Amino acid sequence: MTMIVRDFRTADAEAVAAARRSAFPYLVTTPRTVVWEAESAPAERQYRLLVAEEDGRVVGSSEIGIFYDSDQPGLAFANTTVSGDALGRGAGSALVTAAEEYLAGLGAAQVFAWTLDAPHAVTFAERRGYRRSRSSRIGRLDLTTAALPPLDRGAFPDGVELRTAADFADDPRPLYEADVECTEDEPGDVDAGRLPYAQWLALTWEHPALDRELTSVAVVDGTVAAYSVAHTDGHGRYWSGMTGTPRTFRGRGLAKLAKNDSLHRARAAGCRVAFTGNDGDNGPMLAINNWFGYEPAAVEWRYVRELAA
Repeated sequence: MTMIVRDFRTADAEAVAAARRSAFPYLVTTPRTVVWEAESAPAERQYRLLVAEEDGRVVGSSEIGIFYDSDQPGLAFANTTVSGDALGRGAGSALVTAAEEYLAGLGAAQVFAWTLDAPHAVTFAERRGYRRSRSSRIGRLDLTTAALPPLDRGAFPDGVELRTAADFADDPRPLYEADVECTEDEPGDVDAGRLPYAQWLALTWEHPALDRELTSVAVVDGTVAAYSVAHTDGHGRYWSGMTGTPRTFRGRGLAKLAKNDSLHRARAAGCRVAFTGNDGDNGPMLAINNWFGYEPAAVEWRYVRELAA
């Protein structure tokens, strides 16, 4: 058996996407999103996508880079995935070793990595000196059978209307302003600065999985008051990219309204299963997802390791 680690090539996209779906089946991952991530990353991120090739077959990958927008310097990420049928044959170790060497060369002091709450993944991370940090709770909702709450538009509070992201195609800046404010308040272990509008357009608005027709926006007297982002893969899978409410409008149930509208739109468009992920400490969103009937699907842990100076 010959194992090599090398940089990603466009021809690897299908194999990388398949490996990611094998490890994280709830994510919206397609060859197109893999290529887009590699090609659209800001230069400041120092992004690389490494692949592990076993006897000519790509069996895993590691996406690595710097949290360049963090207020704290020296923070990096390395998210490694190995296809389920290739576990235990050295691909993960080879990828992580190469990733850490690259990041250390950039001067990174800490590296963060997401991993499943599964014995093989946890053991692998802890043996390599990673310590557990935050959790993410993944929920699953079967849209073919879910009893979604009805949308009674006549019962909306005065001044509230529902739109879609597609309605903001000519000027998405109101969505940007709402999104960056909500992102600032989202729990996490890496504090990020305010994303410039041009980068938000490139990284969020132009994301190939973003479904603007299924992304719902609650507007109050013309102002964005809540939104629920939809990512889809064209094969019946829907992922809630972000659901948020700017501070002024919190406590009115508008995030729940926007997400309900998005889920109704998703089902009408032929989506069969919806997934969502939330920080383990994000009580309000976890409560909303429980209210919709999401069932636990998986738990991810964020692990961190100090890199030697």
